Amino acid sequence: MSRISVRGIAVASATAVTSVGAVVGVATSSQASVQPVAATDSTVLADIPAGQQVQQASLTQQVKAQSDAADTGTRKAAEQAARKQAAKDATARKAAEAKAEADRKAKAAAKAALVVKASYTVAEVQAMAQAIIGDASQYQCFSNIVTRESGWNYTATNSSSGAYGLVQALPGSKMASAGADWRTNPGTQVKWGLKYMDSRYGSPCGAWSFWQANHWY
Repeated sequence: MSRISVRGIAVASATAVTSVGAVVGVATSSQASVQPVAATDSTVLADIPAGQQVQQASLTQQVKAQSDAADTGTRKAAEQAARKQAAKDATARKAAEAKAEADRKAKAAAKAALVVKASYTVAEVQAMAQAIIGDASQYQCFSNIVTRESGWNYTATNSSSGAYGLVQALPGSKMASAGADWRTNPGTQVKWGLKYMDSRYGSPCGAWSFWQANHWY
């Protein structure tokens, strides 16, 4: 038997490689100790067959293309919804502006109609009544009564009863509660007549219903 002596210490070494990694063993004296190094579970690209690599790349491209298409569709839908909303807002804004202008003109006309004058035409008296009453349906009921009571003559006087004015208040002096100018101001007469109809019949239309049944109110 031959021995290799290095400074009096015998050293023997051996190295082995396994399929799952490198293993280094060092033997001292007559025994060798081998410790394996564990392999990881990760798979490197080189371990995947070329055909599978191409298929994987194709799938990735398809997913990206579908994602891009979905993003484009979502963006187009959002843009279309924004355009529709903008158009709707513009229409609403124009309608509001038109209404505001109509209200302004109506107020101006009503203000002009309420100006105290020495005399008034039937059209002026009716415009005044419309401005005071406001609601179109209630004005129509009021107009139905006034047309039959006085023919829109604010100085009309009933020779037998003494009833006076548009709504034929009896006596006419009752209308002084609405204004001292009750004899000459149709606006004062309208205000008094409206208050009377509201308090006794609930509204001009309530008064008109009673008038139709009784021919007085």
